[in-house]
Amino acid sequence: PRHARLYRFRADPPTATMQRIKGLTTGSLPTFIDVGSNFASYAIQEDNLLAQLVQNGRRVVFMGDDTWEGLFPKKFFRSYFFPSFNVKDLHTVDDGILQHLYPTVDSGEWDMLIAHFLGVDHCGHKHGPDHPEMAKKLTQMNEMLRSLVDHLGNDTLLLVAGDHGMTETGDHGGDSEKEVNAALFVYSRTPLFGSGPPEEPETIPQVNLVPTVALLLGVPIPYSSIGEVMAELFSGDGDAVSAALQQLSVYHINAKQVDRFLHSYSLVAQDLPAEQLQHLRELFSSTVEEHTQLLAQVQGTTLVPPELESRLGNLIGRFQLYLREARAVCTQSWARFHPLHMVGGCILVAASCLLCYMASELATSSDSFYRSCLLYPLLWGLVGAALLGLAHVFTQEGLDLLLVLSWAAAASQMGFFWHWWVRHPKRARLVGSQPPLASGGLRQRLRAWLGLAFPMGILFFRCGAMFSDSFVVAEARVAPFLLASLVVLLVGKLHWDGRLTVPESPKQQLLGFSSYRREIWYLLCLVAMLLVCVRLSSFFHQCREEIPQCRPSLFLSPLASLRNTRAKNLFYLLCVALLAGLVYAVRSWLRHYGNLNSSGPLVLFVRWGFPLVVLCIACYWAVASSADDSLGKLQELVQVAVVAFPWAVYGLVSVGLLLLLCNPMTVFAKDTRESAGSIVTPYLGVPSSEVDFLHVIPQIYKRMQESQKSQLERGSCRATVAAYGLGSVYSAALVIALTLLGFLLMLLHSERLSFAFLLLFLEAFVLLHIHTCARGLAGDAEPFSVPWYAVISWLLAASQFFYSTGHQPIFPAIHWNAAFVGFHLDHSMNLLPAVLVGANTFASHILFAVGCPLLLLWPFVCEMPSSRRKKPKKESREELQGVEENMMEMKLRESPEKFSTALLQLGLKYLFVLGTQLLACVCAAMILRRHLMVWKVFAPKFLFESLSFMVSSICLLLGISLVMRVDCAVSTWFSQLRFR
Repeated sequence: PRHARLYRFRADPPTATMQRIKGLTTGSLPTFIDVGSNFASYAIQEDNLLAQLVQNGRRVVFMGDDTWEGLFPKKFFRSYFFPSFNVKDLHTVDDGILQHLYPTVDSGEWDMLIAHFLGVDHCGHKHGPDHPEMAKKLTQMNEMLRSLVDHLGNDTLLLVAGDHGMTETGDHGGDSEKEVNAALFVYSRTPLFGSGPPEEPETIPQVNLVPTVALLLGVPIPYSSIGEVMAELFSGDGDAVSAALQQLSVYHINAKQVDRFLHSYSLVAQDLPAEQLQHLRELFSSTVEEHTQLLAQVQGTTLVPPELESRLGNLIGRFQLYLREARAVCTQSWARFHPLHMVGGCILVAASCLLCYMASELATSSDSFYRSCLLYPLLWGLVGAALLGLAHVFTQEGLDLLLVLSWAAAASQMGFFWHWWVRHPKRARLVGSQPPLASGGLRQRLRAWLGLAFPMGILFFRCGAMFSDSFVVAEARVAPFLLASLVVLLVGKLHWDGRLTVPESPKQQLLGFSSYRREIWYLLCLVAMLLVCVRLSSFFHQCREEIPQCRPSLFLSPLASLRNTRAKNLFYLLCVALLAGLVYAVRSWLRHYGNLNSSGPLVLFVRWGFPLVVLCIACYWAVASSADDSLGKLQELVQVAVVAFPWAVYGLVSVGLLLLLCNPMTVFAKDTRESAGSIVTPYLGVPSSEVDFLHVIPQIYKRMQESQKSQLERGSCRATVAAYGLGSVYSAALVIALTLLGFLLMLLHSERLSFAFLLLFLEAFVLLHIHTCARGLAGDAEPFSVPWYAVISWLLAASQFFYSTGHQPIFPAIHWNAAFVGFHLDHSMNLLPAVLVGANTFASHILFAVGCPLLLLWPFVCEMPSSRRKKPKKESREELQGVEENMMEMKLRESPEKFSTALLQLGLKYLFVLGTQLLACVCAAMILRRHLMVWKVFAPKFLFESLSFMVSSICLLLGISLVMRVDCAVSTWFSQLRFR
């Protein structure tokens, strides 16, 4: 007990958490820099411990995490940096430290030695705390400490600490007790503590090593440090009174430094509450005065009276109270808000949502809508932002890019609303002067409002619930429930409108019953499939620490974490089978609609490139799931394969997308005009039997007959071209793009999450058919308009699969491993790993946003029979039905302006729903900014919702752009066809 102590301390980054004290201190330091900081580690400019040590001539030696090189450049007497960003690498940093640790300790050429081990931290991220690999790393660290203790000198203090803890899944970054509490082990050959029993760890809350190390090494405490010193280390080996006096002296220095900082800070900043600051000054002044009086009484005396001993303890307690209250005041005050900026941001987002809604309703009202209500306001906004930006610069206040962009958005929105008010004054003024509606018109108007009310009610209910922390925590279960509720309400509305029953005959009316349409059973089967998909998706959820009874899904962990070889092989085969099944399903759909008959590069890639992508992913999963210690001499080959196979997938997916962009046509054209060919088959040699002669004569006769017929009909009949796949050319391009993106996103996730992606594609397919079936049953008079329920259900599915792919709107749930798929060591740039992690996190939003145009296209691809108009009796019903079925998506080409307007309207509706959800999160974070759970629940939700809005908006634009690119290719194809 006199040589070593084990403490628990609260690790609040950024604080230096493990350093060496005079002579020698080294230890295992899971870093105080979180994983996200490795993306950009900038040099620390403010006063810090290492700067004080260097200024005072101390020699600081560092070995381990290379993040320190960016944080403290040119601060080390000697350094050994090792790449640390790859969380899958368990050994590079640790082995490099062990190679230099003991020789450096024995050399004595240092005053502080910092050794930053990362193996335990990385093992937790990769395997979790209960994996056998964790036991190996802990054993290695234990042996390191056992050996290191033998190398310590008598003037050396060893501190072994971590700046964070670890959850049950091996992650950190949140504020749960398991994450912010860590162990601190203090050891020295020279006795540090008194002979009494050690104090309980809870009696030293939030100890800070920065002031402790600074005082031990005889350098000033860093200016901005407001931590509490570990006074126990300064108690010495004397009696209790001497130890208390030494601790009191240390606390006095610590408190004086904090008071100096608060006084200087309050002169330049006014964010500290004046009342609390005055209270702290009075507490410090009275404590220092009592400390001076006590020292005067004790000075020169050999025996301290018992009443002075109690005063010593009371005075130490008052210093501790001052330090802790000062820390609490600063922590609370430094969470600063700008209410005016917040209100402005909320108004801007709300106006954007209103603009999207109004523009989606007005898109079909005027031919000049693009110029009058979209293009001109945008130009107004740019001009207004430029003028305000110049005025801001000339006033020498600097240029705030965010403020200028806000001005541009506000100016463009004002231009839009002004144009709308000028162009539609009667709509606003004559609302109350309309004649009363008849009962039938009123009923029709009521049904229209109800048709809009129930999907909007679901949307606004979800947005309103964003203000509840319980809802945000449980949103992984609420979003699927809202989706299922919306679909069930859709069926109920169709029944209430009488769309599910056939018209009643007089006899049926007399008997009091009605018969249902056949399509209702098809619709009910689709709804049942959707409910099954929603239910199965709950097996892939990640847990939040606010729900202690929750256990994370087993499907989230990679196959390498499985210890049962048979189970690992079984899951691997199932995952590969799912990939092959996806390829088979896509190719079958394309073949069914005739989009695989062409010999173009894109079709060839679908035939041969898709299986090759699946093969590369399967090989990567195989080598990535193998155990590191079971490879032996193949370790180097496996390391190459782990990098090569993902890059092969990246390359193949890029090639496929480039082919799709260059030539998205998957149409096979067959000319029906007679070609001048040979009358008989080519010469194959001398006839060998009488059968050959008998075959020639009928062939000549048949050919002459066909030639005579073509000559008689020439000029009276127009030559036609049979185009296979033309009726689904738009949807085929989107399906191919979504399949390629699906392969890429599945590669960035763990192997068993391919089950979740299969459910994603299946549920999207079912939603599209429910939408098509509902449109057919409702007999929609506006085929170019996508109803609101379809858009809202599509976005609810995107939110549902955000959670069903193992994500949560919290930072510890981010899958950082995605940044190293295809990379063995560190990254040379920060953009690429950020893109990979972002693609992994927002995979469902990417897929649903790119596939959003399918909501417009799918009803044309697979139209319900009941929605087709009745055929005149004069013409053949079969012929007209065949012509109409062959048209499919080509109906969109009959009205190009309506097609473009429909795409614009769909995009605006999608943005409106996205913006409404974002507005709810923004308002919740603003209104509840002083809520206890703001930094734990509302602020992370706001950040994730903002990023998902940006990602979804970009991908929506890409999806619509792909459809327009296909439309241009179709126009070019028709132009070439006319010149044949």
